[in-house]
Amino acid sequence: MPIEMTEIITASIVLVLVLLAVYILNRSRVSRRRALLGSVLTEQERAELLEDFSLLEHFPSELQPRLEGLIHLFIDEKSFEACGGIEEVTPRMQRLIAAQACLLLVGREGAWLPALRNILVYPDAFGFDERGVRLGESWSSGTVILSWASVATGAKNPEDGHDVSLHEFAHQLDQENSAGTGLPYLTSGGAYRNWSGVFSQSFETFCKRVEQGKKTVIDSYGATNPAEFFAVATETFFEKPKQFQARYPDLYITLQDYYQLDPLHWGRAE
Repeated sequence: MPIEMTEIITASIVLVLVLLAVYILNRSRVSRRRALLGSVLTEQERAELLEDFSLLEHFPSELQPRLEGLIHLFIDEKSFEACGGIEEVTPRMQRLIAAQACLLLVGREGAWLPALRNILVYPDAFGFDERGVRLGESWSSGTVILSWASVATGAKNPEDGHDVSLHEFAHQLDQENSAGTGLPYLTSGGAYRNWSGVFSQSFETFCKRVEQGKKTVIDSYGATNPAEFFAVATETFFEKPKQFQARYPDLYITLQDYYQLDPLHWGRAE
């Protein structure tokens, strides 16, 4: 047999083996993801999470299994790193952070954060540099940085309009579509047109109120730029839905359509 033919056959065999290995790995990964998405928390884990994340007291029971499955998948696929003196990001800490991130995904079938790889957790504020002290940060390269003190405090108070985890993971959603401009990935041209119109008008109205020193339901930090407006609006949407809907009804409907959730009807007393 000519040497060239032998090389072709050998290369073909190697290619077939590589493709077979990739196929087996993909099948295994799909099976693992399916199993994780079907997993639920133990009674103790569920009780701990409810204690840590008060917003879940009002969460729709029909979505609870999907949320718990997403929490398992999130913890399995994302890396948690203890920083700044924290010895360990414990499983309980991981569940709280994962629950806050997955709250943004649970209503949207197939939604994920594929670019997100690492969550760095500091004990408190971090980044004492020229940009100032920070409680959270999101990088388009796939990293979220969180102050654990702020995570825990924000999750305990579900009605103050502040939750650093919701804020930073909203940035990750925004950064899926771009470097972060307040325009997350949407599913149709019509959705983009609606989003652009509603968000532009709402952002303009909001900034005027901030400039005039008027009270705002959404934190004034949202006037920094459209990306921060989206992140802060997300916090308010989940934590102050009644006030949010009253002040910005079109924006509320737009976020309701995006997240496929309606916190206004979660049975909370306001």
